[in-house]
Amino acid sequence: MRAPVRSPHGPRADGHHQVLFVLAECVPFAIALLVLLVEFTPLHVLYTGPLLVATPALAAVTMGPKGTLAAAGVAVGVSVATASYNGAWGSQQVYTNFLALFLVSVASFLTSHSARTRTENELNQVRRIATTAQAVVLRPVPGRLGSVRAASMYLAAETGAQIGGDLYDVVQTRYGVRMIVGDVRGKGLPAVRAAAIVLGAFREAVHYEDDLMEVVDRCEAALLRDAYVSGAGNADALLEGFVTALVAQIPDGPHIDVINRGHPPPLLLCDGAVRPLMPTTPLPPLGLEEFVSGPPGRADRYPFAPGDRLLLYTDGVIEARDPDKAFFDLAEAMVDMRDHSRQAFLEGLHRALLRHTHDRLADDAAVVVVDRGSDEVQRPAGGPA
Repeated sequence: MRAPVRSPHGPRADGHHQVLFVLAECVPFAIALLVLLVEFTPLHVLYTGPLLVATPALAAVTMGPKGTLAAAGVAVGVSVATASYNGAWGSQQVYTNFLALFLVSVASFLTSHSARTRTENELNQVRRIATTAQAVVLRPVPGRLGSVRAASMYLAAETGAQIGGDLYDVVQTRYGVRMIVGDVRGKGLPAVRAAAIVLGAFREAVHYEDDLMEVVDRCEAALLRDAYVSGAGNADALLEGFVTALVAQIPDGPHIDVINRGHPPPLLLCDGAVRPLMPTTPLPPLGLEEFVSGPPGRADRYPFAPGDRLLLYTDGVIEARDPDKAFFDLAEAMVDMRDHSRQAFLEGLHRALLRHTHDRLADDAAVVVVDRGSDEVQRPAGGPA
């Protein structure tokens, strides 16, 4: 099962564009200030009525309905103050200005409210589509697969985003429980496409290939085939779109087989201590098979006995930083929550990540936690399997 949690922080904009947007929001109030300076100085012979009438319309472009009402209120206040200061009450010009300001304010508010409503409806539709896409690409992890218990969590760095380049799945097969966790280099739709391709190949191969290495090879072949078919098969494109992946298999025995293709090593919690399952032979990510030298790799085997907990994750977790640029200590968090259930562990990890980063996740993060049930065979005497 998947924990329904998301990163809550606001959208992050480019610094230059953010400054320009703030300046644009200040324009209506700057105009009102300019009118005050003109009317309360010898320059009051200049006719400033059209400037104030324009302020609600300008506010409607960048500030929404509330900002439009605020700008209209400021314009009315400035108009009353200048009319009183200049003794212009009773003149046709003053009442004409107020009528024009009222009409423009009403029209600007209605336009701004309509645009805001349309934007929110479009955003909700995009979110529904993203949720559907996530349900197809990142299926919920089954809570129980034989004697193995599992749960997952996906955190999107961008507000409103439901899926990115991180991928995971856990499948029950005749060879045991097989799982994958990966991270596509890059962002946007190309990353989502690559994630879907790798997951599709994995979900098919796990049921037919008895050798775990063959499953990984099938995933890589699908990724390379799509790159060439789509016309992006040049060397630079492949280097930009590689996928770090970790494929694991939990058979009936008290061990686990792992193939690591350039991915952060999984963490094993055993007897209250956490250790990373480092690969004996480092292998490059999927899509970079030309960097493989020597004989074909094979799966590494590690003890995985009843009561042990395995944590698979993407680099968005361990590379999360606080304001002082300190990395998040995942192993320590795993030890602190060693007595938590899987769902409680994921919820606690989510809170710890947001607390560490001050609600500013810099990258998507995916986590899969796997527990071995107590009805498995007994733990071996010790040492690597």
